[in-house]
Amino acid sequence: MRSSRGQASVELLGALPVVLLFGLVVLQLLAVGYAAVLAGNAAESAALAIADGGEATAAARAAVPGWSRAGMRVSVRGGRVEVRMRPPSALAALARELEVQAHAAVRGR
Repeated sequence: MRSSRGQASVELLGALPVVLLFGLVVLQLLAVGYAAVLAGNAAESAALAIADGGEATAAARAAVPGWSRAGMRVSVRGGRVEVRMRPPSALAALARELEVQAHAAVRGR
């Protein structure tokens, strides 16, 4: 009968890449969800600023953390604000593909 010493270690080494890849995918999905929430908050803040007679772009940028402002674009047309944001990602090409957007509007503007 052959010894099975070390078998668990070999199996762990075989499964480790799959577990790491799964973890990275889950973290990326969480980052996309968080970016979507931030974009929605920024769009609402900008729309409220328009309703109050303020600057929409500045309000949108003030509503998000500093690290997320670099990948954020704000466009204002009348009373409609659209915010596009790239989630944090290890790969720049992936961040471009996962860009999220949110919009908010103010009536009568």
